[in-house]
Amino acid sequence: MKAPRPPRPAQGNTRRNGALTRVTHDARPFLRARTGVVLRLAGWSLLEFVQTFLGGYGVARALDQGFLAGRPLTGLLWLAVAAAAVLPAQLATRGVFGRLADLVEPLRDGLVRRAVSRALSGALAHPAGTTARSLSQVTHQSEIARDGWAGLVLTLRSFVFTVAGAVAGLLALEPRLLLIVAPPLILGAALFLATLLPMAARQRDYLTADEAYAAHAGRTAADLRDIAAAGAADRTVAESRDLAEDQVRAARSLARWSGVRVVALAVCGRFPPLLLLLGAPWLLRDGLTPGALVGALTYLTQALAPAVQALMTMLSTVGGRLLVVLDRFTDAPPPPAEGEEKADGRGPLPEFGHGPVAELRAVTFAYGPAAHPVLDRLSLSVAPGEHLAVVGPSGSGKSTLAAVLAGVEAPTAGAVLWHGRPVRGADATAVRVLLPQHAYVFTGSLRDNLRYLRPGADDRSIAAMIDALGLDPLLSRLGSLDADLEPDRLSQGERQLVALGRAYLAAPPLIVLDEATSRLDPAAETRAELAFAALPGALVVVAHRLSSARRADRILVMDGPRTRCGTSAELLRTSALYRDLAGLWEPDEEPRRNNGEPGGRPRGNGFISTPPPSPV
Repeated sequence: MKAPRPPRPAQGNTRRNGALTRVTHDARPFLRARTGVVLRLAGWSLLEFVQTFLGGYGVARALDQGFLAGRPLTGLLWLAVAAAAVLPAQLATRGVFGRLADLVEPLRDGLVRRAVSRALSGALAHPAGTTARSLSQVTHQSEIARDGWAGLVLTLRSFVFTVAGAVAGLLALEPRLLLIVAPPLILGAALFLATLLPMAARQRDYLTADEAYAAHAGRTAADLRDIAAAGAADRTVAESRDLAEDQVRAARSLARWSGVRVVALAVCGRFPPLLLLLGAPWLLRDGLTPGALVGALTYLTQALAPAVQALMTMLSTVGGRLLVVLDRFTDAPPPPAEGEEKADGRGPLPEFGHGPVAELRAVTFAYGPAAHPVLDRLSLSVAPGEHLAVVGPSGSGKSTLAAVLAGVEAPTAGAVLWHGRPVRGADATAVRVLLPQHAYVFTGSLRDNLRYLRPGADDRSIAAMIDALGLDPLLSRLGSLDADLEPDRLSQGERQLVALGRAYLAAPPLIVLDEATSRLDPAAETRAELAFAALPGALVVVAHRLSSARRADRILVMDGPRTRCGTSAELLRTSALYRDLAGLWEPDEEPRRNNGEPGGRPRGNGFISTPPPSPV
């Protein structure tokens, strides 16, 4: 049964009106400071008003006073007047573009300054909370705002003066014409305006969903190895599905409102000429001249309809996006929601019951239906604060046990419990860390690598970890925590130390080390295991040295599906395999180093049946 999704936060009118209010609040002082620029734009646009007025009026007079009255010369003269009005309008276009830069460029400059100022202030106040949002605002989003604002100014200016010229012309020809053409124009405009805020909200939702899905996909692609190690594949797939569904819902909602907008465009662009033609017989009988009727059609088809359609298209494509982008510059970063990750990077742990941290109940595991089981009805529990070592020959199932206990592999039969309840992918990162033999280190700073599982870890916590695990030589060689790491330039032992530091900072209830110290010398391994054992959580170590096993509270000896568990003294009496493994280990375990770096092997092969790890 699919678990119910958490309730989505209410958005509705509050969010939409909030965005519009914030943008409008910042727009007023910006426009007031540039009143002169706006007036100069209006002055140049008066020429466009004259062109629109003379376009329809000249056609009407050319017919009524010229061609239909038998005076073709007068008709041609009126047509020449209408045509001549186009020339000043072209000059107006040049003047408008000259003034446009004075209104557009300051907007972009102000947005860039605001984004940079906010980024610097935020970085100084909360260094761990910096994101790439400001970079996007300074580059891509500021350009979107500039281009959108320029297009909106041009289109809105043209619409205002074109409509004014057409309305003045209709009033000059016959005021009754407005009774026919105005209602559908007003109705369509009202319907369109009603879609503005919902469309802006839907576009914002879609952009947010798209950004969330892209960010999730990028994180998933970069962290595939960790997702597999953490047993978080099911949770990752579920998150991907939920994010894709959010994006689909936002796209469908946007499409529905786009359909309403298409209806508004049809009402504005198609209905007025149709109503005028349907009412033409009545108007002509009531004294309307043929020239006035043709002039009205000229206004509708050549001025009003194109201007309305251009404005609606601009608002539907650029206007909503401009509102969304400007709102992102004006709104404050949202505070963390209840239950989200806290400042130290540790999200709230799920509520667990008391009892063992991890428990296997009659667990069987096989790598295929016909394969012999690696684990056969194994029952095991690990208590909080307990240190358990797992030993055995190569191929005996030690790594399989670690993977099943950590929830990376699902058992064929039986149950794996964390804190008394079945393993869930959603709990994985809060419950355990599994460190394999080959440590994962990425290109970046040492600080980022160490804080990978706990992004908000402060310098005091990192310093305590470095002292506990002995990372001082590595830190001294690199110079600082912010020095860049190149994984290929680290020894295998140094990689393991970085991974161990990462797990130590995370300090989950269960830490599983699957030969995660195999490249450290015995002294470094001892220091690391003692540091982990001092943590309050449980520690499970797949051991490759007898000294590592002897430090544990209990030892689990694995020989395929046969297992035995007890202390080192008990197993020396009761387990022949453990006695054989202990006898094969040379007593001399003094530290050795390779080229001055951790990563040397002690003399002997460890448990002789376990081959030394191959280099990565």
